Amino acid sequence: MSLLSDLSHQLSEAEVNGHQFNCLPIQGEQEVLRVEVSGLEEIPIFVTVTSTQILCISYLFTQQEIVTEKEAELNRYLLELNVPMPLSSFALVDEHYVIFGALSCGSKFESITQELIALATNSIETLQALEEFIK
Repeated sequence: MSLLSDLSHQLSEAEVNGHQFNCLPIQGEQEVLRVEVSGLEEIPIFVTVTSTQILCISYLFTQQEIVTEKEAELNRYLLELNVPMPLSSFALVDEHYVIFGALSCGSKFESITQELIALATNSIETLQALEEFIK
């Protein structure tokens, strides 16, 4: 059983701080797990495992959705938010702005669930904070 399959099974049976996890494996070239955290389902988290890390990514919006004249201001704001944002960072993947967190493959299950809950919460709070930048 792969680490991602094992994680999916553990998450589907877990309840952490009142949250449950809905997991959907996505088959492809790279195995991916789509995770929704109950009460925070607006933005799913996509989890992949490499030889060195567990990567958790949520897609926030695309470059086309940004108010054009505010793009530079948005980018500066996101860079400033990177440090104080708990357990999450921002990046640009192709044309998608994302928020992500990474853990060691040896991370305890408790740490992984904490990361998922924090990332789901941060995703929602980020979209609310960035409303003025999005069309």
